Amino acid sequence: MNGSEFVPLSLVPMLIGIFVAVACALPGNFLVLRRQALIGDAISHVVLPGIVVAFLVTGVVSTWPMLLGAAGAALVSVMAIEGVRRLGKIESGAAMGVIFTAMFAGGVLLLEQSDTSNVHLDVEHALYGNLESLIWLDATGWGSLLDPEALATIPVELPRMAVTLLFVALFTAIFWRPLKISTFDGGFARTIGMKTGPLGLGLVIVAAIAAVAAFDAVGSIIVIAMFICPPAAARMMTNRLEHQIAWSVLFATLAAVLGYVLAGYGPLWIGMRDSVSAAGMIATVSGVILGLAALMGPHRQRGAAAPAA
Repeated sequence: MNGSEFVPLSLVPMLIGIFVAVACALPGNFLVLRRQALIGDAISHVVLPGIVVAFLVTGVVSTWPMLLGAAGAALVSVMAIEGVRRLGKIESGAAMGVIFTAMFAGGVLLLEQSDTSNVHLDVEHALYGNLESLIWLDATGWGSLLDPEALATIPVELPRMAVTLLFVALFTAIFWRPLKISTFDGGFARTIGMKTGPLGLGLVIVAAIAAVAAFDAVGSIIVIAMFICPPAAARMMTNRLEHQIAWSVLFATLAAVLGYVLAGYGPLWIGMRDSVSAAGMIATVSGVILGLAALMGPHRQRGAAAPAA
């Protein structure tokens, strides 16, 4: 595939996949180390009804209404979890499982009953996104990257995810030391005066922002996979947090690129006529990478131990 084909058809979807994967993997490292990895799964379940309600109210799929809708859904879910826990007198994990599943199911029902024919927002896109359709129609080749008129028509999901990735990276860099200390030794962090509660909440909010920004483009499948698989695989490669972050970025990028290529060309290589979902293949590749790291990673036997600071 030459530049005149690759740039308009594949460059933007591939870059969006990479940005989404890395934006989710960065906070995912700390969530995995804090044994809160399923928060990423929870976020992807909770945001769906909030996003759908935001669309029904505004009539458009836009970042700020989606963020506000997701925030409202998160608030409702917290209140509902606490209510179920207290009234039903069951443990928090069971209450979370009930509420997250119920809210996701409610979001799916809202989608099925809503008129979303004019936008990329339906049950299929909620799960798999619309990564393959994010092509750059006005691009003619690599020269379009320097053409202001062509750049003005680039899919909005690309700059949105670029800004989101930059925000997540800045949060990680600015709060690196507090995140590092509170992740490895919360008691010590509180002893020296760190506000571990707000810091943990901030980490979850950043993860939620990454999930909501990615939701329209890639759906919930990639979001769930990238919060967990690259960080977990990276954990098996090293006992140093800095190295783990680097490994997770590498694995996330590799999963996005290989997954996108295999989704489009893999079926053709084995004699099939149709391509498969890029989001599903990217998530599958990330799982394969995790499996290989579990089998061959140098620290696979000590995976449960906390890495060195």
